[in-house]
Amino acid sequence: MSCQVAILAGGVGSRLKSRTGDLPKPMTLINGVPVLEHQINLCYKNGFTKIALLVHYQYRMIKEYFGDGAKFGVELVYVVEHEARGTAGALLDALDVMGSRFLVLYGDTYADINLKMFWDFDSRRKSAGTLFLHPNDHPQDSDLMEVGDDGALIRVHSYPHPEGVDYQNLVNAALYILDKESLINVIPVDRKTDLAKNTFPALLDVGKILYGYVTPEYIKDMGTPERLDKVERDINQGLPENLSGRNPRTAVFLDRDGTLNLEVNHLNAPDKLKLLDGSAEAIKRINRAGILAIGVTNQPVLARGDVSPEGLKKIHARLDRLLGEKGAYLDRMYVCPHHPDKGFPGEIPELKMECLCRKPQTGLFDLAVQELNISRRDSWMVGDTTADILAGKRAGLSTILVRTGFSGRDYKYDVEPDFVANDLVGAIEWVLHGHTNAVSKLMPLVSCAANSRVILIGGASRSGKSSIANVLAELLSLIGKKSHVLPLDGWLKPAEERQEGAGVLGRYRLEVLIEQARRVALSPVRFDIEYTEYDRKLKQVQKSKKASIGPSDIVIFEGVPAILDKRLLDLANLSIHVDVDDALRMKRLHEEYLWREERQDDFMKKIMSREIDEVSLIKSAAHKADYQINF
Repeated sequence: MSCQVAILAGGVGSRLKSRTGDLPKPMTLINGVPVLEHQINLCYKNGFTKIALLVHYQYRMIKEYFGDGAKFGVELVYVVEHEARGTAGALLDALDVMGSRFLVLYGDTYADINLKMFWDFDSRRKSAGTLFLHPNDHPQDSDLMEVGDDGALIRVHSYPHPEGVDYQNLVNAALYILDKESLINVIPVDRKTDLAKNTFPALLDVGKILYGYVTPEYIKDMGTPERLDKVERDINQGLPENLSGRNPRTAVFLDRDGTLNLEVNHLNAPDKLKLLDGSAEAIKRINRAGILAIGVTNQPVLARGDVSPEGLKKIHARLDRLLGEKGAYLDRMYVCPHHPDKGFPGEIPELKMECLCRKPQTGLFDLAVQELNISRRDSWMVGDTTADILAGKRAGLSTILVRTGFSGRDYKYDVEPDFVANDLVGAIEWVLHGHTNAVSKLMPLVSCAANSRVILIGGASRSGKSSIANVLAELLSLIGKKSHVLPLDGWLKPAEERQEGAGVLGRYRLEVLIEQARRVALSPVRFDIEYTEYDRKLKQVQKSKKASIGPSDIVIFEGVPAILDKRLLDLANLSIHVDVDDALRMKRLHEEYLWREERQDDFMKKIMSREIDEVSLIKSAAHKADYQINF
């Protein structure tokens, strides 16, 4: 029989002895089932039924459990290695029973992978083999693979790595498709050798080609108690299923400069890349949730000639190392190298062009969706510029503007984000928990909201009104209802007309606002509402805006004074008061004023003043709202 699969099942499992005793490592239980049985089931499901088990330690125990494989729907051949000679030596001993091309799995890994797609990828290329590669959360103690733009393996960077050297986080996941003939003369018969550390470099040295197959599908080794616990936890939380691609995956698309790392004008060297505080930890949370973390970045430094393609790889290798040191990784990075403006010294003419991949165009997103089977509806774009937000909206994603980098104040495009967060930490908290929480609280109100014309959402500053308003608009859109979210800050008086401590209602052009709300409530025809966009950082009106209100549209007015004036409440079909824990609200206010770069003494006085003339008044009026949401 010529086997299609070789499973290296000879491991002792010395680091697992505290859990498994004398069991061979492949018999370690994962949710009550030996890991080797999980692997055999995976092969069977993908149509690979002729399997060689390469066994050594306690092999009779393995043979007694699996027998000839018939009860698992496969045919098993046992190749017993009496003297351990490493993964390559074990495979060399088994070549006589292997087919001309075959899969290799390691007996200490749990995988949920489409092996058919892996095989199809390999079959379209003439090579000595294909290695299954992925980024992981501990690249510093992993064998890292360097691949070219065509996917061919250039070199192997075996662990341990030199101190301070940057490599791309592309890890050998211990799953291969190999060509039998290519192996015969490169594996020595007289000593212990390892496939990853010895055989693959040897194949490259004699001019053989190896390819890398990069995918986010789940494969993890479970060779230590900690990693075994992590694999079981991942399975129970659904990570392998989420990453499998059997259903469209969820992704968070991330801008690079100003979102992940400090904004540096034309960043052109690895030592200029500095992670923003908390960004690695935020990405780690994405990784742990079974959501793809995808970088999408415009890099005109390539078109300008400031950085070569190799130079950009070094910059991104630095990014990978910095993230990896915190246990985080990007699943993929997509780059636009183009720029439309020409005529500069040192530029690369072929990259000076109008393209479909430079944000706010959607080419990078479209390619990622196609390659990684991503659900647009369930995915997010997080960035610091209007180009990021417009690109995300055009791509059909929910968008979050972060107040790092440009903070959306580049003003290149007239676009509003769906949500705003202080930084990537806040954005990912919203993606993972805040948004779901808001949806659960608002779902009971959707029917009432759908039959409304005017909706008011009020509450103290930084209580979450804007987020609640936008989630409600999102839910209404899902049932075909057109709505407009209008911030009441659009009716703030000019700064010179406002007096701190004079009362919250005195800060607004209240009569104008009420007249506009009345028009919404009563008008049977389409009309325009004009309001202003207020720049919180500059504390001034930025520009005038206009919303075209159709006769059946729903208008959501959100802002601090929304439920404080009886005339507004009388016009509303639905009113909601949003509250939040005072400690959290105060934390958000501190972050707000720090972002505005106000002196601490000044903003503390302002906070105390607002507590007196705003917060107490709002809390006392909360009962006037139809619904109260604690957010």
